[in-house]
Amino acid sequence: MDRQILIIILGTAVVTYLPRMLPLVVLSRVRLPEVFLRWLSYVPAAVLAALLVPGLLLPDGKLSLAANPYLLAAIPTGIVALKTRSMALTILTGMVAMVLIQQ
Repeated sequence: MDRQILIIILGTAVVTYLPRMLPLVVLSRVRLPEVFLRWLSYVPAAVLAALLVPGLLLPDGKLSLAANPYLLAAIPTGIVALKTRSMALTILTGMVAMVLIQQ
């Protein structure tokens, strides 16, 4: 039984490591086109939008713009994020805004 567990652990390690290692090894030797690199630069913003927008606009599973505390808290939070570029200050602003709105 111990041998079987070891094989399972090694197998999962290989399956986890290979998808992370192969692109790095293969793509490190290839010159990627500029248009592809420019396209990749938009991925973080797209992922962030995909994570934030449903929580902001659909808090109860349906579109809510009127009395939406998440959307109201996002306004000062977004302004602070754009002006200061400080992660800590942005998070603090969002937390304070939510506390003030929910009182």
